[in-house]
Amino acid sequence: MSQHEIRPGGYSILPPVVKNLLIINGLFFLGTYAFATLGIDLVKLLGLFVPQSDYFRPHQLVSYIFMHGSLQHIMFNMFALWMFGNSLENYWGGKRFLIYYMATGLGAGLIHLGVLEWEFFSLLKTIPKETVEMIRSEGLSVLEMNQNYSDPDLAKLNAVLNVPTVGASGAVFGLLLAFGMMFPNAQIYLYFLFPIRAKYFVIGYGLLELFSGISNRPGDNVAHFAHLGGMIFGFILLKYWKKSKTRF
Repeated sequence: MSQHEIRPGGYSILPPVVKNLLIINGLFFLGTYAFATLGIDLVKLLGLFVPQSDYFRPHQLVSYIFMHGSLQHIMFNMFALWMFGNSLENYWGGKRFLIYYMATGLGAGLIHLGVLEWEFFSLLKTIPKETVEMIRSEGLSVLEMNQNYSDPDLAKLNAVLNVPTVGASGAVFGLLLAFGMMFPNAQIYLYFLFPIRAKYFVIGYGLLELFSGISNRPGDNVAHFAHLGGMIFGFILLKYWKKSKTRF
C-alpha cells in the first residue's frame, strides 16, 4: 500500500468519514421521532439490551452506536466526533479511522454488557425466579410510565433488563484516547477558556469515568464503563498497529 493511499493529500476541516458519520447519526436521531409517530420504537429495536432481555438482538451491538436519547446527548457526541475525529481522519485516512471508530464503539458495548451481566447474576442471588420473570414481562411498561419498583434491587434489575444503552460515547472516548496518544501536547480548551494538554485531559477524564463507574451512584444513567471500554479497546488497537509496524 502506498503512502498516498494511507494519508490524505491535504487537511480537511470536515473529512468524508466524519461528515458521513455526522449525517448518519443525525438521520437516526430524526428517524427515532419520525417512526414514533407510526408507533415504531427505534430505541427498543436498535438500542443495546443485555442478552437476557426479551428485546436483545445481535445487531444492537452495532446499531446502538448511532442512536441517541436526547438532543443534548447527540450534540455533545457529534461535537466531540468532529473535534477529535477530523484530526485523526486527516492523519490516518478514512479507512483506518472508520475501523478504529467502529472497533471502539463495539468494544465499548461489549465491556458495558459485561458489567451488566455481572450485575444481573449478582441480583439473581437475592431475587426469586418468579419475580425475575415478572420484571421481564412487565418491567418495560412500568418504565414507560416514568415509574420503577420501590424495592432498589427490583428497580436495578428492571433497569438492567429493560433499559437500552444508546449513543456514540464509547467510540467518542476511543477517539479522545487516540487524540491524546497521537497528539499528546495539543491544547484542549476546557469550557473554551482553560487550556490543558491533551495527554493530561485524557488521563483526567479516564480517571473521572473510572471513579464514577465504581461509585455507582443511584440515579446515574451514564454508561461509564462503556466509555472506559472505548478507551481500552482504542489503546489495544493502537498498540497492535504500532507493534505490527502499521504505518499511519
